[in-house]
Amino acid sequence: MISITDKAIIAKHGLQLLRWTRRVFVICGVLALAYVGLTLLDARIYQKNAELILERQIHAQERNEADLSRPEAKEGDILGRIEIPRIGVSVVVLEGTTAQTLQHGVGHIEGTALPGEAGNVGIAGHRDTYFRALKDIRANDEIQIQTAVGITTYEVDWIQITAPGDAGIVSHTNVSALTLVTCYPFHYVGAAPERFVVHAHRQ
Repeated sequence: MISITDKAIIAKHGLQLLRWTRRVFVICGVLALAYVGLTLLDARIYQKNAELILERQIHAQERNEADLSRPEAKEGDILGRIEIPRIGVSVVVLEGTTAQTLQHGVGHIEGTALPGEAGNVGIAGHRDTYFRALKDIRANDEIQIQTAVGITTYEVDWIQITAPGDAGIVSHTNVSALTLVTCYPFHYVGAAPERFVVHAHRQ
C-alpha cells in the first residue's frame, strides 16, 4: 500500500517531469522556428547576390565582353531569372534540381533546353517557397525569362495535374516552349503525391 508521503513524492516527480517535458517542447519549437527563419534569410540573401551576378552578366553581354560560346552549366550555376508579373513571381533560375539548389531558387531540369534557347525549357521549384504562387496562375498569363543575352516571353497554354513519374511533360519538342513543375497539392503536409504542371508557348 502506498503511503501519503510516497504519493506526494510521486506527484512531485510527475510535476517535475511535466515541467521538463514542456521546456523540451518549447526549446524544440524555438529551434525549429530559428531554423526556418535562418533558411529563409539564407535564401533571401542568396537571391539578392544572384540578382547582382545576373545583372553583371547582362551588362557584360551588352558590352560584348561575355564569351558567346556558352559553357556547359554546372549544378547551381545562375542561368537567369523567371518572372510571372500577374502573380508576383520573380526568382533566379539555377542549373539543376538538387535539394540545395531548390532551396536557393528554381532549377533548370537536366536534359531540357536551356532558358532562352529553342526547345522545351523545364523548370522546377518548391510549392511552399518560390513556386507557391503558381496555384493562382491561369491560361494566357505571361511568363518572362531574363538571361544574359535577352528576355524570352511565353504565354501559358494549359495547366495539368499529373503523376510524379510522368517524364513526358518535359519531353523534347521542336516548338519553343516552357514547362514549370512543382509538387501538388500546394497545402499538402509531407511529400506531395502529384505534380502541378504549367505549359507555355514562346511568343
